[in-house]
Amino acid sequence: MAIVVDPTAQISPLADIEPSVRGTSVTIGAGAVIDSFVKIKPAGGTGDVVIGARTTINSGCVIYSGNGVVIGEDCAVAANCVFAATNHAFAEKDRLIREQRFQPSRGGIVVEDDVWIGAGTVLLDGAIVRRGAVIGALSLVRGEVAPYSVSSGNPLVFRKWRT
Repeated sequence: MAIVVDPTAQISPLADIEPSVRGTSVTIGAGAVIDSFVKIKPAGGTGDVVIGARTTINSGCVIYSGNGVVIGEDCAVAANCVFAATNHAFAEKDRLIREQRFQPSRGGIVVEDDVWIGAGTVLLDGAIVRRGAVIGALSLVRGEVAPYSVSSGNPLVFRKWRT
């Protein structure tokens, strides 16, 4: 596993980036900020984690690599967000869930450039947040979010366009 951090990135000594046993990598771009109590954990797949230049990940966020997480440049991720790019399999009732491993990939999580994700938001495998979108606090993101839109809630609801 490779952890590649641009020398201008700021990573709190209280952040926790776990090494992968499956060979996945974590790349953190120029000027990015990873705040205290951010956890980046390889889990449930072979995807990489890429955090773009000048993106800030605030305290308490958890990023599970799963099927891959790509967060673009100039993004703001508020406190206590979860990026869960994997899903447990559970269909067989006669087998323990933990023994069923994981469902097939839905494409990982992609957050394009200039996105703001509000506090406490959860993004699931297959989520795509297009350029310039805003996601309100405590939202659940499961599918594609239009560029320059403002959406919030669980289920996620389009609210308006950025002007």
